[in-house]
Amino acid sequence: MTTTLSSLYDDYSDATRTVQELEDAGIPHADISMVANRAASGYVEEPSHAGAGAGTGATVGAVLGGGAGLLAGLGMLAIPGVGPVVAAGWLVATAVGAVAGGGVGAASGGIIGSMTSAGVDERDAHVYAEGVRRGGTLVTARVPESQEATVAAIMRRNNPVDPTVRSTDYRNAGWTRFDESAVPYTTDEIERERGLYRTSRSR
Repeated sequence: MTTTLSSLYDDYSDATRTVQELEDAGIPHADISMVANRAASGYVEEPSHAGAGAGTGATVGAVLGGGAGLLAGLGMLAIPGVGPVVAAGWLVATAVGAVAGGGVGAASGGIIGSMTSAGVDERDAHVYAEGVRRGGTLVTARVPESQEATVAAIMRRNNPVDPTVRSTDYRNAGWTRFDESAVPYTTDEIERERGLYRTSRSR
């Protein structure tokens, strides 16, 4: 039996370190997924050599694939309510659809539905989606019960967001739930948002 574990990170480097440590611990990259707000990640997309006409297929393939590891398979897509994200792995695979031009996939099934269908609690899913919208990075792993404690320990040691605390923070500011029709945050708005939590990250 497998279980799904997820952690949200304010800092992209904490998320990538988590992914690397999960792979070092023997978790196959096929069982790990990462979704990061493009504006906050610092990710620079590599030029595609797939040839004319490949378009979206090249980038979507990167998102779904993994190369030598999950981080080698990062690609770009757009999530309604979040905007452009850098993503890879199984979580986004079921939600990715092709759109014409630009080499960018579109998450058509909805990020909340993708998470809840994978076993993520719906209340946490709304916080995670909103967290990515505001500049965070979500790491999700599906693992056998025998590896659950190991994966949880790795995720905890890299400064994850406490979803209960963050939900309270959001709600105190008037937020209720993730809205796919919301306007994505600008780079400046993300920077202001991240500044609120730099000194209060979970340790």
